[in-house]
Amino acid sequence: MTDPAPKDLIHLADQDGNRCIVRVTGRFRPGVLTGHDMLCADVLASASFVDARLDLCVSPRDLDSWEQELSDLEPGRTAGIGGDRGLRLDLHMDEDGRLSVLVDDPDRLTAALGIRPQGDWIAEHRGHLEQVGSTWPREAVETAPRAYEWSPGRVR
Repeated sequence: MTDPAPKDLIHLADQDGNRCIVRVTGRFRPGVLTGHDMLCADVLASASFVDARLDLCVSPRDLDSWEQELSDLEPGRTAGIGGDRGLRLDLHMDEDGRLSVLVDDPDRLTAALGIRPQGDWIAEHRGHLEQVGSTWPREAVETAPRAYEWSPGRVR
């Protein structure tokens, strides 16, 4: 069985060449109950002053939070992902629709990018979230704090 192709959870780019991409590459520990639903991702950030590739581990809770924050994002508000285990990515929407993107990896890099996304990028990102969820569906259930079991519908 082949691994699924990487999927972009976040893909922001503008005409000035600024970009921030969160590309999910696979499961953290496939087949291991406690790490199976954790996803590995690459964060690619570039602008005239930075070109970085950083690692991010994305939990099911991160995806739920990202979905909610993305739905609530409007001028003056911030949506983010990560942070519990290192790297944090925050998107702050300015009044003019421009995004201030903060990539903060305490051990390696902190950078702020300005990106002016085109079109209905929020709807596009909801689609990215759905693609990631269908490519790597949740297959473990937390039955109590730190207690997991395989979900009845798990496909092996």
